[in-house]
Amino acid sequence: MKEYIEVGLKGGRPNKALESFLNNDRKVLCFSILWEDRTYDGGDKYYTLNYFLSDGRIEVKEINTQNSGRFPFPMLLKKQKLAKAPILTHCPGMSLKDEEYYGPSDLLCGNKVTIYGRETLIYDCDEFTKAWYTNNMGIDQKPLKLAKGRANVTYQAVPSYNGYGTPEDSLGSVLALKPKAPKVDMKKMFKQDMHVLRFEAQLVSTEPDDETRRFIISFYCGDDTIQIYEICDKNSGRIGGRFMERKKQTDPTTGRYYSEKNFVLGQTVFLVGFKFMLAKADEYTEKYMEANSQVFPEASIDAILDKIKKGAKGYPSLQEYVIALMKILDKNNDGFVDVQEFAEGL
Repeated sequence: MKEYIEVGLKGGRPNKALESFLNNDRKVLCFSILWEDRTYDGGDKYYTLNYFLSDGRIEVKEINTQNSGRFPFPMLLKKQKLAKAPILTHCPGMSLKDEEYYGPSDLLCGNKVTIYGRETLIYDCDEFTKAWYTNNMGIDQKPLKLAKGRANVTYQAVPSYNGYGTPEDSLGSVLALKPKAPKVDMKKMFKQDMHVLRFEAQLVSTEPDDETRRFIISFYCGDDTIQIYEICDKNSGRIGGRFMERKKQTDPTTGRYYSEKNFVLGQTVFLVGFKFMLAKADEYTEKYMEANSQVFPEASIDAILDKIKKGAKGYPSLQEYVIALMKILDKNNDGFVDVQEFAEGL
């Protein structure tokens, strides 16, 4: 009767939820739930359930994943009180019985929550929720360990090189709809562009006519490109000139581009389907190799001397080892070691 008189005098109605609002405003219990959808386009679907302590309402947000094949929808349930067994009527508010709603005591890890016919499982919660249950209800929320499903990883093979431009250009059109130009090592190009290594090579083949063929292989250190020329004598029956355009070549044994360290005298390289053995090098190439001994250890004089000195372990001194070595290199025993004997001994 007192409330009736207050309202009759145009007074305010008592706000029963005011105390709960003042004590629990902006305090939200956050849970991670799982719905095992068994429909034709179903599967395991993950959601976030938020319980608002101020008014006891619940909202369920969907966790969208890329390339899931489903239309991304933000909410499974908008913010409202969730009944355990809802009574569905033609119009809202026509329920004749009081419904029982979910509360904090029902939202525990391992429990199931039915959201209008969808049975979901609570498997985890955030740190604030765990602390709230420990302080207010004396319950330790223990997350569940879900079985990890097989990763949906599909392998898309990279198409082979189509022959236009460089392999990097072809790969760029595969990775992006608007391919970008491949990056060039400008620092290396400006520093090494003036260095060109030239070798005289022989064709490794079982054909007798290929034994007399000679080639000049040029390696450009600025961009790691290779060019091949064939040298032909007059009336040889062959047309000399450019044998291979200047371009990068891949080492079939490693799958990487040839670099300057792969070009060493005596080495065999595979270029455009042919095998070439590097027989000689010009004077500039030899000096370049000696100056860059860290890249070409075969051309390092210090490395060669260290290799020769390893045989002095069984001798009392290095001088006696050198005398014995020279006697071995002197094949004709004339007391003199010429260049040919020294080279054959090495």
